[in-house]
Amino acid sequence: MRGFGWTLPVAALLVSALPLGAQAESSSSEDGPSVVSFDWGAVDTLEALGLESHIVGVPHQAAPDYVSHLLEGRTDVGGLKSPDLDAIAELSPGMILITGRQSASQEDLQAVAETRDVTLGEGDYFDALSDKVMGLAALYGAEAQAQERLETLHADIESARASLAEDAEAVVVTHNDGHYSLRQEPVVSELLQVSQPALPDSVEPVSHGARTFYPLTPAAIAEMSPDVLFVVDRSAAIGDTPLDPSTLKEALGSAGGEAIRVEVLSPTLWYLSGDGLQSVRAQMDEITQALSTP
Repeated sequence: MRGFGWTLPVAALLVSALPLGAQAESSSSEDGPSVVSFDWGAVDTLEALGLESHIVGVPHQAAPDYVSHLLEGRTDVGGLKSPDLDAIAELSPGMILITGRQSASQEDLQAVAETRDVTLGEGDYFDALSDKVMGLAALYGAEAQAQERLETLHADIESARASLAEDAEAVVVTHNDGHYSLRQEPVVSELLQVSQPALPDSVEPVSHGARTFYPLTPAAIAEMSPDVLFVVDRSAAIGDTPLDPSTLKEALGSAGGEAIRVEVLSPTLWYLSGDGLQSVRAQMDEITQALSTP
């Protein structure tokens, strides 16, 4: 059985790291800020903790299926990259939760209400996820519930990892308009510890600003020869033409990769969400189910 060390962050330390206003708001389990969230992982975490009544606005057009029921009764606050500042201002939220997708609008949002970037920090993925969950819980005095949920999730991760074959190998790619690039998914590589075959020498990185991409052709993927190729279909997630899996399988077969199993993951779950109590569990379940299927 593969294992890894893990220590749940101490709630008191997390609360002390919060802004002073947030510390005051976290003093009661019944009180806390009303929230506009552009981060679905934060939304599903608040729901998992029974705090969804504090969510007053979300971006409707970008809602993954698993949280679509939360749109009812909540204001549409625009797109992920184009927040509706007027709609948000009318809500007078106590806090706005964002990620890097809203970075261009951060100053404008900050003028409306306290704005917090809930993008996960560097380092161990589960530690970073725990910090995020506990930080959100601390706003409402719900640290005990959050710790319990994290402990349960950790136990389930250990169980899922133990159920997988030790020698299973997988590659995760993003599909975008017929092109593929390597995708680092910590749910796969860190939580489930599924190995990735080495990149061929022919694969060269491409940099766009601070980001580095590794474009992959079907031939390169065939050379890597994973047991399973997981595809996060960005095109489908944003409403463009989705991937035709049969076309990819044919291209892999022509390059000698006919034995590679192709699994297209839930597009909006993986591309528009993640890093939440519910989304991480759903992602883990998709991976383990695929790797357990002959």
